Amino acid sequence: MKSKLKIFFIASEVAPFAQTGGLADVAGALPKYLKNMGHDIRVMMPNYKVINERKYTLRDVIRLQDLELKIGSKIFYANGKSAFLPDSKVQIYFLDNKYYFDREGLYCDSKTGLDYKDNAERYILFSKGCIETLKLLHWQPDIIHCNEWQTALIPLYLKSTYKEDAFFKNTKTLLSVHNIAYQGIFDPSVIQKACLHDSIFYSDSPIEFDGKFNFLKAGLEYADLLTTVSETYAEEIQNSSEYGCGLERVIKRRKDNIFGIINGIDDEIWNPEKDRLIPFQYNRRNLSGKIENKKELLKRFNIEFNENIPLIGTVSRLVDQKGFDLIGTILEDLMQMKLQFIILGLGDQKYSKLFQTFHQKYPHKVGFKLGFDNQLAHLIEAGSDMYLMPSRYEPCGLNQLYSLYYGTVPIVRETGGLADTIENFDRNTAAGTGFVFKKYNANELLKVIKKALKIYNKKDIWNKIMQNGMKQDFSWKL
Repeated sequence: MKSKLKIFFIASEVAPFAQTGGLADVAGALPKYLKNMGHDIRVMMPNYKVINERKYTLRDVIRLQDLELKIGSKIFYANGKSAFLPDSKVQIYFLDNKYYFDREGLYCDSKTGLDYKDNAERYILFSKGCIETLKLLHWQPDIIHCNEWQTALIPLYLKSTYKEDAFFKNTKTLLSVHNIAYQGIFDPSVIQKACLHDSIFYSDSPIEFDGKFNFLKAGLEYADLLTTVSETYAEEIQNSSEYGCGLERVIKRRKDNIFGIINGIDDEIWNPEKDRLIPFQYNRRNLSGKIENKKELLKRFNIEFNENIPLIGTVSRLVDQKGFDLIGTILEDLMQMKLQFIILGLGDQKYSKLFQTFHQKYPHKVGFKLGFDNQLAHLIEAGSDMYLMPSRYEPCGLNQLYSLYYGTVPIVRETGGLADTIENFDRNTAAGTGFVFKKYNANELLKVIKKALKIYNKKDIWNKIMQNGMKQDFSWKL
């Protein structure tokens, strides 16, 4: 293979333009490092309503005007705009179609919290638009890097609709799975809207799953190579229905073509020495700024600072997958301990109500903000002593990596990327970067938190754990 490649990186969300989760962080960081390695890489995403076109200087691309895209029997028109990933020379294209993307949310109706009913059509349009964009640009990539179910039809299209198109004869596809639980499962009638032939849909066909049209399965079957975001997760989704979410047989069948690669982080953005979103910068040689950030964080929630009381932070989707059922079970127990707890997140109403109740009941110990606030997320990483992430499953996770960089000691469950990135602290050897428990059980979580609290007051040992973490390098740099 050529040492320098032409790569078309396609994602449904890219930071800082539009984001709901870790995919956007990866999509906003990895292309920069590939560009720095000398590869010719371009990125593409939908032009959502939330994107600030003036702030990011989006410009119309003349040759990408009035793209004609067919959804079923209807013709839709889209335009292409472009900009650059901030602080880089990576060009990013935006597929602009007001009918499908001029909405408040990316995937869900903000009023109901439910997925848009036409999500299948939206990402059929996006997938087709990406392919046609390449042809209009006369730019033939060596690799089309797809991410998640929203782009998983592209490998199928290239091996069916565009099979005889000489333009793509030397193009290979790579599909990255960031969370196999999200698959893009739709009624079989969507096949017609995708302009695919009915003959490809039958029991256990490459696109059929439980009688439905499964976008992710199509990508898993048709992509030339597959990656996921940690080595452990790559094994888990092959060998367990709990982790594979019904697609474990497909993954196992392609075991020679799937690779687990730990996500990296953009250490120009997530770096306490450079972070412009925190009031006090610091590094592992001088941690005084971390104490000041803790004071500032507590002040925002009207919680009193005490250097001997540890602060636990969490920034997360409030869902069972992230271990909030365990946290909810032991929350009253935690309130009887010498600690403070700040949570930032959005998700299931039962958890937002739970944390709001505990915030009102224990205002001197619990801070809670519903929603997503990027500046506050950075401050929580910088100002917390510990970061709680007891996930039921975790393909990779990024916050535990941010925490290491910020000297915030992770408390995690041994699963997926958490198992691959956090080493349980061993007092005998002074090795380790956090506290790890194995069994998904509330009592096990409570025990590991108690262990962390006990060691917190042994400042020399605690400082060693912090230093161990801050020495780690999980950037995309080679």
